[in-house]
Amino acid sequence: MPKEILINNQVIKPGKEAEVNLNVYRLPTRTIMEIPVHVFRSVEDGPVLLLTAGLHGDETNGIEIVRQLIRGNYFKNLLKGSVLAMPIINIISFLNGSRDLPDGKDLNRCFPGSQSGSLGSRIAYDIMNEILPQVDFGVDFHTGGAKINNYPQVRCVFSDNRNLELAKLFGSPFIIDSGYREKTFRHEAAKKGKAILVYEAGESMRFNKLAIDEGVNGCLRLMKNLGMIDAEVPSCDTHIIGDTTWVRADMSGLFRTMKKYGSAVKKNEVIGTISDPYGE
Repeated sequence: MPKEILINNQVIKPGKEAEVNLNVYRLPTRTIMEIPVHVFRSVEDGPVLLLTAGLHGDETNGIEIVRQLIRGNYFKNLLKGSVLAMPIINIISFLNGSRDLPDGKDLNRCFPGSQSGSLGSRIAYDIMNEILPQVDFGVDFHTGGAKINNYPQVRCVFSDNRNLELAKLFGSPFIIDSGYREKTFRHEAAKKGKAILVYEAGESMRFNKLAIDEGVNGCLRLMKNLGMIDAEVPSCDTHIIGDTTWVRADMSGLFRTMKKYGSAVKKNEVIGTISDPYGE
């Protein structure tokens, strides 16, 4: 028999679905802020999957991925297990169109949080204590920063076999070995024995159809491979990458690429030109 799921003193029983609030947060303006959590449960016992987006308020591709999954009714008739979906965690930054909280803090550097700390610390504390104990693993959706357009990729720690196994079940054009960073959700969850994959795709404040489609399909592949749903899902040609680096230009100017987004390149291949903006 599946266990009960308890969030903010509200019980969601097997076979039920509900929208509950993580907590009620009071802003300095006395405005009340609530963070919705969508819960979908099968009557059959199985994995409990967490889907989170919007830890950074300007990362709209991840928000759209979770929204489409909820709107598409993919969780309505789960064969087994449960799904907890949080489309927008950092609501106040989403409203401001900003990455960070109004006090300048990065919510994804506030974990494990504090019950009596800043707004970011309180949200992080509630996620760690209200949400994380209910789930087995999760996918945290992110987007590249301003002017950084990430090709769809899953980041995980290869030395943790469960991480890599889940990443392969998700499927993505790239799976990248990415170490933990202090005070992030993924790192603190790992300390509790919960694997969180990070999906990175697209650019902040800009919808990218490929990024969104790959994220939606990856979630459906993961759930199908775990026996949670029965659906037709496109396959994905995945490249596993053990190490990455940034390639920096040795001069400034206007860059014009000669390669398509996501295409392979070879060492010493010309991938674009850098022009002087004054025509020299």
